Amino acid sequence: MIVITTPTGDIGRQVLDHVLDSGEAVRVIARDPSRLSARVHAQAEVLEGSHGDADTITKALEGADRMFWLVPPAAFTRTDGARRYYVEFTRAACRTAASRGVRVVGVTSLGHGYQGEAGLLSAALAMDELFEGSGVHYRALALPFFMENLLRQAPAITEQGTFSMANAADRPLPTVATRDVAATAAALLLDTSWSGHARVALVSPDNLTPDAMAEAISDALGRTVRYRQTPLADYQAAIVQRGASQAMAQDFAVMVEAQNNGVYDAEAHGPGTATGFRQWCQDTLKPAVQS
Repeated sequence: MIVITTPTGDIGRQVLDHVLDSGEAVRVIARDPSRLSARVHAQAEVLEGSHGDADTITKALEGADRMFWLVPPAAFTRTDGARRYYVEFTRAACRTAASRGVRVVGVTSLGHGYQGEAGLLSAALAMDELFEGSGVHYRALALPFFMENLLRQAPAITEQGTFSMANAADRPLPTVATRDVAATAAALLLDTSWSGHARVALVSPDNLTPDAMAEAISDALGRTVRYRQTPLADYQAAIVQRGASQAMAQDFAVMVEAQNNGVYDAEAHGPGTATGFRQWCQDTLKPAVQS
């Protein structure tokens, strides 16, 4: 039995599709089962609830031997910060998985070994320490910046010919496509031969600065798109205006500062995943902008 968390999320949904294709027994945990497809309801056991809840995760792991784990985006309104949120959300699942010998494939951040605070990224790394310290058989998918984050900027790209972030315009920002994350996660879930804990770094083969990303987007769309770097203070203020607590906004700002300081370079990674940024622009961003 394979348990899938976040089955309606961008990564979890793709992992679930791969696992359903394999014919393995699947159980999903969903806050809102109505958002699941008819295929999922037909082929998987559905458990309503949050995988951060002790009773829910205990039920979910009954008779299971593998689990895909992803902590949902941190609640903007929390006043105690991202690290506590990640650890508290994970604690019950970690304890239960350890007691039952469940292999866990988890989504985390690239940057293990970074000397300094990294906000949300440090929170994910603290989650890894919890799993590894418990004796859980664990594969940590260590990820940099998601290419799909740029889909939120499709309106600005379409209407203004720009996209904006607080990341330094001339600093390489490693990226990854969620489809490569999902394919790797599914392959590990379907492989019952591994044990212990290890990190699996996934980074696209091209290591572009935001300015170079703008050039790649321009080539894909056939028109000029420019990158605008937002001052970090303005970025943090905008997050607060959208309803975030000061603590969470600070964690986001510290994350970007760490990205600008090379947090992703602290951890070694291989030759690159299947999807390069330019290919992703053609396959995913261009249709989103055109629609």
